[in-house]
Amino acid sequence: QVQLVESGGGLVQAGGSLRLSCAASGTIFSINAMKWYRQAPGKQRELVATINSEGSTNYADSVKGRFTISRDNAKNTVYLQMNSLKPEDTAVYYCYADVRIRIYSATYLAYWGQGTQVTVSS
Repeated sequence: QVQLVESGGGLVQAGGSLRLSCAASGTIFSINAMKWYRQAPGKQRELVATINSEGSTNYADSVKGRFTISRDNAKNTVYLQMNSLKPEDTAVYYCYADVRIRIYSATYLAYWGQGTQVTVSS
């Protein structure tokens, strides 16, 4: 079994910064893509940022230039550095990982974190 545990959320004023982390643990052979999503009340879940196993990144237009996704493969951890936060960034943030759990199988399984609340006040 694989568990993704998120941390780093909280309350911050507009213009401030937060750093989210998500650590994967359990039966892990390797992790391919890792992603951050967010979901605000009454809205659909939105893909915020993606990082593949080689470190290539992609961002939603709404956060590009303000957020940075990174990963530490040795720690099976993905980070989201959020700067210049805006009230519209308020949401529950979820991490996601495609995980290979068997050395003898190249199949990847999708896992989600429990979510961490980010609230940006004006």
